Amino acid sequence: MTTTDPREAVTRAHREEWARVVASLSRRFGDLDIAEDAAAEAFATAVERWPTDGVPANPGAWLTTTAGNRAIDRIRRERKREHKHWEAQVLSDPPGSGAPAGAIDDDRLRLIFTCCHPALSMEARVALTLRLVGGLTMAEIARAFLVREDAMTRRLTRAKTKIKQARIPYRVPDAEDLPARVTSVLAVLFLVFNEGYLASGPDTGPIRLDLTAEAIRLTRLTRGLLPTDGEVAGLLALMLLTEARRPARISAAGDLLMLDEQDRTAWDVALIAEGHALVRERLVTGLAPGRYQLLAAINAVHTSARTMGETDWSQIVALYDQLVRIDTSPVVALNRAIAIAEVAGPDVALALVDRLENPLVGYQPYQATRADLLRRLGRGREADTAYGLALDLAASPAEAAALTRRRRLGRPPGA
Repeated sequence: MTTTDPREAVTRAHREEWARVVASLSRRFGDLDIAEDAAAEAFATAVERWPTDGVPANPGAWLTTTAGNRAIDRIRRERKREHKHWEAQVLSDPPGSGAPAGAIDDDRLRLIFTCCHPALSMEARVALTLRLVGGLTMAEIARAFLVREDAMTRRLTRAKTKIKQARIPYRVPDAEDLPARVTSVLAVLFLVFNEGYLASGPDTGPIRLDLTAEAIRLTRLTRGLLPTDGEVAGLLALMLLTEARRPARISAAGDLLMLDEQDRTAWDVALIAEGHALVRERLVTGLAPGRYQLLAAINAVHTSARTMGETDWSQIVALYDQLVRIDTSPVVALNRAIAIAEVAGPDVALALVDRLENPLVGYQPYQATRADLLRRLGRGREADTAYGLALDLAASPAEAAALTRRRRLGRPPGA
């Protein structure tokens, strides 16, 4: 046993081990409900026992064993008089046994492909993966989908039931089945990465390194499955170029720093070089780029500039012009307007942003962008009001601190 503080150890173990424990149980027992419930019980047991018994030297192994025992107990209770042959087989299997491994022997990647089966709706695929692989709470997932927590709980229960009833196998699908799932796999990997890069939970720091690292690792594995897929390469490049800026995103005081506030000498040059190489690799194919490839190219332009003033904003606008033709999301239109502000001025950009009010009025980056544009135009009182709206929508203390800092820059004298 180690002397680590038990509460901190449980919190850290949940961040680092949740997906591994759920994935291992899913492969062993072939039931997502059993896997998730048993994992939750194991963590609850850790909360009770680690303060008394001490933190295990290997918390992940302790949690996996405990969760496995809880799962066996549940199976014995529920199947006491039925399916004796199935029960005997499952209970005698050693940990890590179960469905065929498929092309890549990685429990968590197989779990993602299981959650992203085309029999499920896209929303269910994304939400289920965020819960089981990303370890997000029901409240965090519900917030991402703008629904009540109880409604999201019901949706995930239905999705897991469908997986069980349809006997969807727990494995990486065969090569011919990959195209039907890869779009949703990339979508959930991107969301897991984004949740890590700007964590929304009130009890987490502004960045969750466990999520960003795991998203990158799983995207690398997916690229191994589909080495010629442009969007897989694009997403990996996008993650690497975004992750490269992470060391400069947090100030010494723990505040989030915007792009124009960051010390670019702190950016990770190795990750930038790898991301740029992936972007160039896709460019030489001459094929029309997809969403992730265009986002990666935009980030390549940002990370090519030594200073904010050297950024080739015209090229970024041109890339956004391509992106809006294939992705009509108002969020993309908002980001395009931010780039246009650097080329045509904040007044032109503000006119574009104001047109997006209906779909984005409750979206924090919309209010923050509008506030920044008003500040740059010298409309201090309007900017102050807009910053207030953005603060009301802030998902984390770090986000709120960054908005408060920028709000002070635009306040009129005496305000």
